Amino acid sequence: MDSKPNPTVTPEETEQEQPIQRSNPLSLIPTASISLSLSTLLTSHLLAPNRIAHTPNKVNIPSQISSLSRYSISSTLLPSKPFFKSTVSANPLQKTLTLDPIRPSNPSGAAALRRAAVVWFRNDLRVHDNECLAAANDDSLSVLPVYCFDPRDYGKSSSGFDKTGPYRTTFLLESVSDLRKNLQDRGSDLVVRVGRPDTVLLEVVKAVGADAVYMHREVSHDEVKAEEKIEEAMKDEGIEVKYYWGSTLYHLEDLPFELTQMPTNYGGFKDKVKGLEVRKTIEGSDKLKGLPKKGGVEPGEIPSLADLGINPNAPMGQNGKTAANASLVGGETEALQRLKNFAVECKAKPNNGSKDGAKSANNIYGANFSCKISPWLAMGCLSPRSMFDELKKSASSMSSAAFNKKNGGPSSDDTGMNWLMYELMWRDFFRFITRKYSSAKQHGYAPVTACTGALA
Repeated sequence: MDSKPNPTVTPEETEQEQPIQRSNPLSLIPTASISLSLSTLLTSHLLAPNRIAHTPNKVNIPSQISSLSRYSISSTLLPSKPFFKSTVSANPLQKTLTLDPIRPSNPSGAAALRRAAVVWFRNDLRVHDNECLAAANDDSLSVLPVYCFDPRDYGKSSSGFDKTGPYRTTFLLESVSDLRKNLQDRGSDLVVRVGRPDTVLLEVVKAVGADAVYMHREVSHDEVKAEEKIEEAMKDEGIEVKYYWGSTLYHLEDLPFELTQMPTNYGGFKDKVKGLEVRKTIEGSDKLKGLPKKGGVEPGEIPSLADLGINPNAPMGQNGKTAANASLVGGETEALQRLKNFAVECKAKPNNGSKDGAKSANNIYGANFSCKISPWLAMGCLSPRSMFDELKKSASSMSSAAFNKKNGGPSSDDTGMNWLMYELMWRDFFRFITRKYSSAKQHGYAPVTACTGALA
């Protein structure tokens, strides 16, 4: 309420004011009682906070009484609200700071930024086309990327075999090292730990005061169980867990059926996804948010084979011969370079109308008649959508031919790239069907009809 007198006063108001101004000062007592009773009637959100203001030289008391009476009448029309104890100071200058800092507002109306977020890298060891990383970078003031080497994935199984062999472990170590370098080039870093993910993530979340954990969903039973344990641990701490999907050519949410109703044979799956649009890839950001300053979390060292319980001097081949995949180098950088080389090779050696389409398709591949991209897809160093887009850009007329055909199958004029697209569809089928039956709540298993030869 404005404490200054109204500069415009009518003669009628002047006549009404004069007798009151000449009245005894004790007549001001009802005014005080009106003010006190009014404060109990008005709801808290209608009362303006106390403010420091200059007291005017002349106060028009009757005008104030008239105004208060109007507010008192209107307040009786408002619905009553339950009483609660407010923890907010009435004076903004005396308001204490909360544990959560004030998030900057966005003029465009976008959601406020998080204080800090943790991104758990799993089988998505890449910066490009990584929706999980991109979302955390857009939503948060700071981002902490984390990778965990789970000790349960290494050592000997109950049958005496290596749970993870030396080739795969070496490839994984190279991929994690390349991911760290790519993150560092963009102003971030990768925190590496050896330990159970549910324990490690809870520790770093508490250390940096993160609001949420971002992760890609996986498909196998053990991976799904790990997600459930992490979600349970974060729920107890009031931390949000945000899931994303990025391991298949077609997005899980775009499938024309519920995952529980997915066909158990590849033919039925192919017919249902025919004509389904592939989502666009997400460009990797050149600049990422920095690490949280709170907590002082050290990046940590990438373990060696010996640290993971694998003998580094073990023979890496059979019958004294070096395995063909011993020369493969892990990492996103190598994956993107191999993809470009493969696209150029496909474009340079098209199928010139050969009747034996499969044989012609195989002839355009590299060593051992294989594109050799499967290991990078398995580790997530390369996304299937990026592979699809790169082949389209290199030779759009060849790479998109199979997807534009109404019969949904390869023909004699298909090229090796078209054949590779159908291999990606086979890969999708296996991953979706695995996810379908990986849930602990899933019962009534049905046999899966498939064949070998798809990409891992």
